[in-house]
Amino acid sequence: MNQLLHAKVPLDDAPHILVVDDDSRIRALLSRFLTGEGYRVTTAQHVAEATARLKGFAFDLIILDVMMPGESGLSFAARLRVDSAVPILMLSALGETEARVRGLEAGADDYMGKPFEPRELSLRIAALLRRTEPHIVSAARSTARFGAFTFHFDRGDLKRGDEIIHLTEREKDILRKLLDNASETVSRDDLGSDAEAGSERTVDVQINRLRRKIEIDPANPLYLQTVRGSGYRILIDP
Repeated sequence: MNQLLHAKVPLDDAPHILVVDDDSRIRALLSRFLTGEGYRVTTAQHVAEATARLKGFAFDLIILDVMMPGESGLSFAARLRVDSAVPILMLSALGETEARVRGLEAGADDYMGKPFEPRELSLRIAALLRRTEPHIVSAARSTARFGAFTFHFDRGDLKRGDEIIHLTEREKDILRKLLDNASETVSRDDLGSDAEAGSERTVDVQINRLRRKIEIDPANPLYLQTVRGSGYRILIDP
């Protein structure tokens, strides 16, 4: 992970990243690299410390190790997802497909194995942060409705009546793409992240998570439907 760092002074409004990793060497490397990329960085060595940091700061993205003493990154991610949509990029020495799937199921938006290339990490972070930027849409397409749900394109908010349904940034991104092409089939490739190394399996995991939030019976979906051999489509109200 050696790379020349070009010193930059992060601006006060630069994205603020929380790095959670029990390896002090990784924390130091990530802190130096990300600061050099222009981000504000705060570090934590375990979940308890990260929880304390979250009480004092609002972060734009969390880089989270999986295996740590005490509470694991997987458990922490799942707990965060109860009431937070902050993007989570999970890092782990466990780079196999099953480990990646477990991370995504826990609520991570992206997953990288260790060791990693700093440039790839930078690109993935930029891709995740882009999804949090406001989307410009016409007034006619400011919202979409399906069943009891209303999706607001600009904010990425999904509501069931007055209740806000918490979505990850990846889930918002997928839902936008499906609703932008309502009733049409969207391929798994088109639903995937530009920086995502996974594959169709990764998209399937994200779709299954979305179904658990919007379908009465996720195994027999009314809205988010599979088009066998092609991809997915969502059916909305006229």
